[in-house]
Amino acid sequence: MRVIISGGGTGGHIYPALALVERLIQRKIANKNEILYIGTKRGLESKIVPEQGIKFEAIEIQGIKRSLSLDNFKTMFLFMKSINRSKTLIRDFKPDIVIGTGGYVSSAVLYAAARLHIPTVIHEQNSIAGVTNKFLGHFVDKIAISFKDAANQFSEKKKIVMTGNPRAQQVAGVEPNARLQDYGLDPQVPTLLVFGGSRGAEPINQAFLNAFDDLAKRAYQVLFVTGQVHYAQFMKHLGTKQSDNIVIRPYIEDMPSLLIDVTGIVGRAGATSIAEITALGVPAILIPSPYVTHDHQTKNAESLVRAGAALMLKEDQLSQRSFIRNADALMQDNVLRRSMAAASKKLGRPKAADDLIQVMQDLVNKK
Repeated sequence: MRVIISGGGTGGHIYPALALVERLIQRKIANKNEILYIGTKRGLESKIVPEQGIKFEAIEIQGIKRSLSLDNFKTMFLFMKSINRSKTLIRDFKPDIVIGTGGYVSSAVLYAAARLHIPTVIHEQNSIAGVTNKFLGHFVDKIAISFKDAANQFSEKKKIVMTGNPRAQQVAGVEPNARLQDYGLDPQVPTLLVFGGSRGAEPINQAFLNAFDDLAKRAYQVLFVTGQVHYAQFMKHLGTKQSDNIVIRPYIEDMPSLLIDVTGIVGRAGATSIAEITALGVPAILIPSPYVTHDHQTKNAESLVRAGAALMLKEDQLSQRSFIRNADALMQDNVLRRSMAAASKKLGRPKAADDLIQVMQDLVNKK
């Protein structure tokens, strides 16, 4: 199968695409020469995708401003130009199917593919659909979603199929591996992972800093990830404070292989994070970022809270006291954790990549 994938801007669009690519190759449905990724030069995809040995092409496009702006005329010009460029790339590559995982770059690529009558699928990772996917929903053949709530965002109900996030399958098979030892922690002691995303989150860091003395007295241990850009400043504010049950790191490579060994997690509610923790059934305290489009992280978190799979602590309610209260509620109640773990696992989609591939194969076979 020859596949074009397009998605970019943030890791939330790129990593599900790469998880899909990995599974296509694992199953020998496509090899690397049969996959083309289309993104922008400015997006993270321009660095991440080529590092994986995947062929990459860039188009020039930008997002539309939500307020009145003369720059939107340039946006429309680039959009029309990028459609023509996408059509050229599609004709040259001759894909059997084109997949979009979000971000404005996918708008031109998927629109061009639909106009060329190539089978098309968009994948929506969040509970609130992005502007690009809402636009593309009118033109593509199938709309794959990860949250049931996302179905309400599209008028084309017959196109919708629940697949989950391909990233979930990538982590679902991870086995316990005692990686906590790498950080000087005891794998036998209940462990809380506090993680504000790949770049870290300053409000979470500040709450953790204020709660440090209380956490140092707890029977459970804590692995705290500041984010690389915040690490030096955090350690400066922490000063000489130390604790045998608290380990602080700027960043953790291969986070999924560590998730399987933690008792609970405090973190953001991005789509990729939720796909990972539900695939593994990790009880969570979710602190949604209020700075994302349409506040979609709050909606993501609410879907887990309703299912009994997570607690939610809004950032404007985040303090030393609320942090400790929620951490203790999770870590000191075995019954609650078991219930949350079961509910989380029930929401997980451990075959998400395979389910999305099935959608792709069905479309290709119908041609």
